[in-house]
Amino acid sequence: MAKKEQTYGEAMQELQDIMYRIENEELDVDVLLEEVKKAATLIKFCKDKLQKTNIEIQKILDKIE
Repeated sequence: MAKKEQTYGEAMQELQDIMYRIENEELDVDVLLEEVKKAATLIKFCKDKLQKTNIEIQKILDKIE
């Protein structure tokens, strides 16, 4: 079965969950590094998604001018 592509909203929720656990010191030191790496990957995913969306919106706006 094909893996469902993560949405921007899902990535943001996962980021918020990680940040909450970090801020509330719920992460063991042994897990912290892996969670920070995961957060960095999620941030890159969200940033790329926003940039692609911005480009597509600009193309649409350029067509109607």
